Amino acid sequence: MQDIISRIAKNNNFKESQVKAAIELIDEGNTIPFIARYRKEMTGKLDEEELRVIQERLDYIRNLKKRKDEVIRLIDEQNKLTKELEEKIKEAEILQEVEDLYRPYKQKRQTRATKAKEKGLEPLAEIIWKQNKENINLPDLAKDYIDSEKDLNDYEEVLQGANDIIAEWISDDAEIRKKIREISFKKGVISSSLKDEELDEKEKYKIYYDYNESVEEIPPHRILALNRGEDEEILNVKIEVPEEKIYSYIESKIIKNNSPFKQNLIDVIKDAYKRLIFPSIEREIRNDLTDKAEEHAIDVFGKNLRSLLLQPPYKGKGVIAIDPGFRTGSKVCAVDETGKLLDTATIYPHPPQNNKEEARKTIKNIVAEYEITTIAIGSGTASRETEFFISELIEEGEDINYIIVNEDGASVYSASKLAREEFPELDVAMRGAVSIARRLQDPLAELVKIDPKSIGVGLYQHDVDDKKLNKSLENVVESVVNYVGVDLNTASPSLLQYVAGINSSVAENIVEQRKEKGRYKNRSELKEVYGLGPKTYKQAAGFIRIFSAEDPLARTPIHPESYETAEILLKDLNFLVEDIKNEKRLNELKNKLSEIDLRKKAKQLSVGLPTLKDIVKSLKKPGRDPRDELTAANFRDDVLKLEDLKTEMVLEGTVRNVVDFGAFVDIGVKEDGLVHISEMSSSYVEDPLDVVQAGDIIKVKIIDIDKKRKRIALSMIL
Repeated sequence: MQDIISRIAKNNNFKESQVKAAIELIDEGNTIPFIARYRKEMTGKLDEEELRVIQERLDYIRNLKKRKDEVIRLIDEQNKLTKELEEKIKEAEILQEVEDLYRPYKQKRQTRATKAKEKGLEPLAEIIWKQNKENINLPDLAKDYIDSEKDLNDYEEVLQGANDIIAEWISDDAEIRKKIREISFKKGVISSSLKDEELDEKEKYKIYYDYNESVEEIPPHRILALNRGEDEEILNVKIEVPEEKIYSYIESKIIKNNSPFKQNLIDVIKDAYKRLIFPSIEREIRNDLTDKAEEHAIDVFGKNLRSLLLQPPYKGKGVIAIDPGFRTGSKVCAVDETGKLLDTATIYPHPPQNNKEEARKTIKNIVAEYEITTIAIGSGTASRETEFFISELIEEGEDINYIIVNEDGASVYSASKLAREEFPELDVAMRGAVSIARRLQDPLAELVKIDPKSIGVGLYQHDVDDKKLNKSLENVVESVVNYVGVDLNTASPSLLQYVAGINSSVAENIVEQRKEKGRYKNRSELKEVYGLGPKTYKQAAGFIRIFSAEDPLARTPIHPESYETAEILLKDLNFLVEDIKNEKRLNELKNKLSEIDLRKKAKQLSVGLPTLKDIVKSLKKPGRDPRDELTAANFRDDVLKLEDLKTEMVLEGTVRNVVDFGAFVDIGVKEDGLVHISEMSSSYVEDPLDVVQAGDIIKVKIIDIDKKRKRIALSMIL
């Protein structure tokens, strides 16, 4: 274990004490959010990202050790394990090294070499390989192996068989493969050419028709683009390497001075490289590039998703939502401040019906009946037309306002089993309207119901490994949910299942108990939920919120295990726990808390300083949602479609997605515009995520419009 701790600490710049504590806590079954929030003293304040690095490295090293033990066992069973080989396997730090060392002993399918061995040609191969025979030529050596019964009819067939065996030995040499891999990575070039132009109608891959770039320097998004073009059979992709340099290296390793078989071995080396080594190395490089590109794409997706999930809520207010449409009409619904459905309607203010008058009456009636003044308009088809329709109502004196809501994924949710269970009486389109309304009220609570890949952020997310992507996105959602906290009396099972320690079945049980027994009044009532034991309670309790008189501290992130400390602290300041609900007393408390000598008080209370700091911070802002206030972009009235755009126009827009090469921005037309990384700032930008996040409201200038390809180039340099 100490070796694992030392390696992780050294490679990631952590203290060994931090890694040791983190591993112990992880092995005990604690969740990452719980460790990061409530075990800061033990880990030296490692955050979630650092803890996940430790967890990933721990899993890798343990799996590597498991594979090492298995390889040692498999070689030993063949009675071919030497102390030197065993030591090399044990010292290997990456899986590829272990597999290279195991390669010569791996049970192979029938190869040219295995067939030659079956014909008894291994002794001849050994003689050629050792090169210690003098004054002898190959025909003389080979004639003793000619045997028609073994299908060895002449010198050429015998020599070919021996050479096949040698070629496989060269291919299986771990040191040779490692060096060739290194040369190929450092000096190799990945190139692509057009395979079938007819399949690329929109010229998506035009820049890759005649393209090459260094293997070492090619950016992740280009790897994924090349992979997709290859999968769609539009592009041919290959890796080119300096073969002569590789041949020279292998020759220096294999051919001895004054070798009597030099020319033959040169030919064998070329065959081994072209037939056995390079195809394998090329696959490894392509796989490695893809793995790294996928990891990067997943990381970018995660950062975008986090920004999207942390969009400010529009809490405590009812909302009217419109899911715009033309032919089939626009679906309208009203929900109360908790997201409960109040009413539905369908209006037809746009072509082909153009029934604006009836639509006006419907909207006015719903506004009047439910006293709702905010309208959420979905961002899809007919969104801008609906915006103008509502603007006309406002101009007529109607006391309402509207916000455009990104509806990516709403249709996925509305057709899901969950949506059918929530609203069995509604059609698919109307469920979409409800989702839009709730997404405005609480983006996080609504977006967790949708497969993250359908939310509309990320980079080539449909091209990456599903399992890896889903795991990473689950971590992001879990992190955000626990950062924000979950109201136990309003949360859906979809949201509750991301609370630390809680799984989907326990989440369902929490909601069932709420339906049967009414609202939860304190955190301890969670212990009565079927399937939620002491271990789960400890993990989850600090992340759930309850707004009740019975458990005032439940509106804060203070964990029940710290209740006593919080109560003593308040008592020392002449306050009661109940005072955090009283605005006047709370303001007085804030002042008192700001005057505390935290180090001194931590010693008095026998509590760690990080924990006390968190308690004080939580008491100052009980019940506060850490997300920001809601803002929305103001779209121009004279810009409705692509044809309305002109270069040099300055517009306000919402960042929809941030990728390696820039950011996609919704400027109020159907197509998002792209701010290329070079147009984000007058100074150098290394990573677009350093400049903008998904959900940001920014000002942009139009610098180019490609109407044929429906592409809009934007600049943030105004």
